Amino acid sequence: MTKVLAVANQKGGVAKTTTVASVGAALAALDRSVLVVDLDPQGCLTFSLGHDPDHLEVSVHEVLLGEAEVVDALVDTEDGVTLLPATIDLAGAEALLLMRPGREYALKRAIATVAEDYDVVLLDCPPSLGVLTLNGLTAADEVVVPLQCETLAHRGVGQLLRTVREVQQITNPGLELLGVIPTLYDSRTTHSRDVLADVADRYELPVLSPPIPRTVRFAEATASGVSVLSGRKNKGSDAYRELADNLVQFWQHSAPLATLEAVG
Repeated sequence: MTKVLAVANQKGGVAKTTTVASVGAALAALDRSVLVVDLDPQGCLTFSLGHDPDHLEVSVHEVLLGEAEVVDALVDTEDGVTLLPATIDLAGAEALLLMRPGREYALKRAIATVAEDYDVVLLDCPPSLGVLTLNGLTAADEVVVPLQCETLAHRGVGQLLRTVREVQQITNPGLELLGVIPTLYDSRTTHSRDVLADVADRYELPVLSPPIPRTVRFAEATASGVSVLSGRKNKGSDAYRELADNLVQFWQHSAPLATLEAVG
């Protein structure tokens, strides 16, 4: 069955888009058919995968409003994943959806029309807890939370967890919170470990392994329109490959997701 994984955190700059692009490319390299969905009006995922949002005629905006079919908006990428792109028009979709009944289910209904064509659907939620993120959480089977390993990183995590619980109670009872993905991790410092230990203790969240290291390769990949997995091997691509492999083992064999047991 198709697995739908939302990547969500209302805080910006936590590597949500990098995580979706990199995990998607790593899963494609494992011969999985992958659809990635850009739910951010800024179109960062769309841009980072080699498409200019300003030059797209059909996007997730039209799909959510029922003005176009998903298949009419899909584009290919050099990383082997299929992209449902976003444009700045998506900012207006949020206001329009608010006036519609069943607004939280718009994405779920749309994905259902193409789900059988993909093994995995990855949702890049915007840095907010508005109706677009609610659509992502309602459509997903599971959600992970990228969290940068820096002071005050957990600000807002409690609010996100409340939103997840409300979605579980109202629109998506089957939604499972898999845990935190540590990003921007610097193994040379105890500070990164302290931040993760605080989050794990305070919110009782699993911290998934491996941590994603801080590396300039991510910025270079975004600028070139491909994921960090393209080109030479580096510690960032290695970490995302391991994370993707862990997810596959979890989905296929019900193997426990690897966690950082020694945090703190």
